[in-house]
Amino acid sequence: MPKQIFINLAVTNLKQSTDFYTALGFANNPHFSDDSGNCMVWSDSIFLMLLTHEKFAGFTSKPIADTKSSIAGLFSLSLDSVDEVNKLMDSGLKAGGIEPNEMRDYGFMQQRTIEDFDGHTWEVFYMDITKFPAQQ
Repeated sequence: MPKQIFINLAVTNLKQSTDFYTALGFANNPHFSDDSGNCMVWSDSIFLMLLTHEKFAGFTSKPIADTKSSIAGLFSLSLDSVDEVNKLMDSGLKAGGIEPNEMRDYGFMQQRTIEDFDGHTWEVFYMDITKFPAQQ
C-alpha cells in the first residue's frame, strides 16, 4: 500500500465545508463519508477528512482549537501554474473563503492564502524550481 496522508479538520458546518472544498477541487469519496464526516480527495495519496466537532472530539482528549482566532497549522497545496493557483483561489473565494493577505512572490514561487469557514488556513502555491536562487 502506498503511503498516504489524511488531514483531519473539525468543522462547524459539514455541508458548507464540503461545498467549499469541492469548489477548491477536492472530490468527495462517499465510501468514507457519512453524516458526521466527509472524506475529500486531493490526489491518490492526499485526503482531507472534514469531521463535525462531535466526531473529531472522539479522536482526542484535548479541546478543539478555535481556528478562527488561533492558528493550529498551515496546510499547503502545490499546483502546476500561477493560473491554476488563481483559478483555485477564485473558486474558493466565490465559495465563501477569505484571503487574509495578498499574493506573495518569491521569484521562484508564487503563493496565495485562503481560509475556510472555520479559519483553517491553506497556502496555495506554484513553484518553479529552475528559478530557485543558486547557493553561494
